[in-house]
Amino acid sequence: MTVVEAVRWSVGGDAVEIIDQRLLPNELVRRELRTVDDVCDAILTLSVRGAPAIGIAGAMGLVVALSRHTDDTREHFVATAESLCDRIGSVRPTAVNLPWAMERMCRTARTTPGHPREILSVLRAEATGILYEDRAMCRRIGEYGLTLLPETASVLTHCNAGALATGGLGTALAPIYLAAEAGRRVHVFANETRPLLQGSRLTAWELTQAGIDVTVLADGMAASLMKGGAVDLVIVGADRIAANGDVANKIGTYALALAARYHDIPFYVAAPRSTVDPATASGCDIAIEHRDSDEMREWNGTLIMPPKASVYNPAFDVTPAELITAIITDEGIVRPPYAFVAIGNPADVAG
Repeated sequence: MTVVEAVRWSVGGDAVEIIDQRLLPNELVRRELRTVDDVCDAILTLSVRGAPAIGIAGAMGLVVALSRHTDDTREHFVATAESLCDRIGSVRPTAVNLPWAMERMCRTARTTPGHPREILSVLRAEATGILYEDRAMCRRIGEYGLTLLPETASVLTHCNAGALATGGLGTALAPIYLAAEAGRRVHVFANETRPLLQGSRLTAWELTQAGIDVTVLADGMAASLMKGGAVDLVIVGADRIAANGDVANKIGTYALALAARYHDIPFYVAAPRSTVDPATASGCDIAIEHRDSDEMREWNGTLIMPPKASVYNPAFDVTPAELITAIITDEGIVRPPYAFVAIGNPADVAG
């Protein structure tokens, strides 16, 4: 079974290497990010995407950008690190993993003594640690999620919460990968995910690379598929989880949750603990990114709607906690009532 790597160090370690996801599934192109402009552009344009993956790319990108400042004074080096962390961390506002990773890197820069070269070495280790931790977290999510899958499972998913969105097996797709690894029969239904088709372009691509059966459907077909009895469970990822269990994920997730509830189908969210934002009380407090209207107006440069028509293009929606059967984290399966608190507290995962 082949699992792709979305983000990693370049061979020489002087760049962040990503799969340019804008070009999939037609071309598999690996791109090297060597400047902070490269990193910010890659995150903004969805060349690298998925909450965990952009956190990893941001952390690694900071190291690459700071490598040009090792002759600075310690004070100037740390100030530059803080400025770059702020810049990278603000590129996409909804996914919590990006500012989480940048705050972790910034804290490391501030608290590490010594010359900038020594600080940079520690920062490189920290960024690599974030990558390796994410790989381990994905597998743990997969192991917990696997317990929720029947021996023969038909799973509906939305957008891409697989290897392309993380440093490892993915979040929503991790249980599916482990089921296939164990020889179970598993079939995935992937919503195409308008307007950028992350489901049909990315999820279907990576699953076919791994030899896992996948069927693509238009977003509006999911409820009908559920009514026909073809879906055993729904598993989606998350970009931010509020303290009360409300979940921000790719636009269209809320509609899936409503349909799943009506048809009495379990609706699961899979995400690492770092995606939980205990400082955000509820989904009402989550900032929703709105993207360029041309993402909907055009396809491959061709206008597909009247030019004077207005466009509504939020990247995410919020699914209320009461529609979520359980949240699968790397620390266990969390069930309602949800009450997340700050990381580091013994009551991290409650409910």
